[in-house]
Amino acid sequence: MRRPAPAPSDGPDSAVWESPADFLRAFADHEDTDPRYLAWDDFRFRREPGALTVEQQWSLVRFRRRSTARALPQLVDEHGHAFSYVLADEVLQLIDHIRGAASGEITIADEVTHTGSRNRYIVSSLIEEAITSSQLEGAATSRMVAKEMLTSGRSPRTRDERMIVNNFRAMQQVREWRSDDITPDRIRELHRIVTDGTLDDPAAAGRLQVPDEDRVAVWSPQGELLHSPPPATQLPERLERLCQFANGPRPGEPYLPPLLRAVAVHFMTGHDHYFEDGNGRTARALFYWVMLREGFWLTEYLSISRLLKAAPSQYARSYLLTETDDGDLTHFFIYNLGTVRRAIEALHEHLARKSAELRKVKAAMDARHGEFNHRQLTALEHALRNPSAVFTVHSHATTHHVSGESARKDLADLAHRGYFVQRRSSKHNEWRPTPDLADQLGAPTA
Repeated sequence: MRRPAPAPSDGPDSAVWESPADFLRAFADHEDTDPRYLAWDDFRFRREPGALTVEQQWSLVRFRRRSTARALPQLVDEHGHAFSYVLADEVLQLIDHIRGAASGEITIADEVTHTGSRNRYIVSSLIEEAITSSQLEGAATSRMVAKEMLTSGRSPRTRDERMIVNNFRAMQQVREWRSDDITPDRIRELHRIVTDGTLDDPAAAGRLQVPDEDRVAVWSPQGELLHSPPPATQLPERLERLCQFANGPRPGEPYLPPLLRAVAVHFMTGHDHYFEDGNGRTARALFYWVMLREGFWLTEYLSISRLLKAAPSQYARSYLLTETDDGDLTHFFIYNLGTVRRAIEALHEHLARKSAELRKVKAAMDARHGEFNHRQLTALEHALRNPSAVFTVHSHATTHHVSGESARKDLADLAHRGYFVQRRSSKHNEWRPTPDLADQLGAPTA
């Protein structure tokens, strides 16, 4: 990872032009046909026919962008310069796609639309987000071990496992706060949840950095300074401004589409680095909060961090492109909106697969219609796909968001009818599928 190349000067007075008149003549004749919204770091490798140098082409493109940019006066850098954005075609297309898929009605097969399945998918996405958001910041716990820990309810054994548990609790808390205003106190509380038991100085949890301590910064593995956040003296005011911005425009303030506002809050939390550690996890949790607050209900089913983790350097680069291109948030918008779009597409693909699997299992059980409730059906399906699966009251209750008593009755009934075997471990009862479960159900194993 490296800092993007600094852009040359642009505009009529740029040194790449012999005179402002040359710039104006070129500007009148120039038409940029490249639909991509490139930063200079990528633009400099572009080659187009004609007499203009790549620096001159950049000067024209950047000047045109400045003329259509929309400033966000609530969001400023440490020198008071406002961040801005351009409603480029790519941004508009992504907004339309996501707005329709994440806040409107979508068509999903009946097998995955009842309350029990919705709860299960939400819990599954919260678990996935908790794991991958922690892994983005260095947690080394494997996905399998982390998922077992969260579903079984066992206590974390390492700092990395504690990070994952904290993230899961933070995501659950955001769901509860979804209709509330975002305030500095709530953000500090969110940070306390995210960092509980993981900081060298426990007193730093939920506390903004102060002027008499070393300011956190972002460095590359090679030792290059990538990002130096604003001084700690500015943090209380900056956090207050962020909250006002996150809650929506007040009279007289410029309008920003809610989807872009959520992404901008994500950016500013990472840019400002309010806390000693855990800023990235807090930023991603805040993004979910703003999305849910604005009615993008499908966000509950998405794991954004899973896709960010697949290309962490591109995620970090989207920050740097904005910071090195005069605060142009368009770069961060395009990358992160694209991530949301891919997460929605992955969800639809997952639901299609799950629907097909459920139909196969249900077809094999048609002769016993009504014998199982939807939670038992899910447990049997999981057992068919994972013969070594272990079920507990806690894991079953957590997965389906039901009481422990309902979970116990489900599992005890399956054991009574011979599908599961109940054993007592050192601390609790466990249920495992019988070796001949597939034969008993007449269902294909997945």
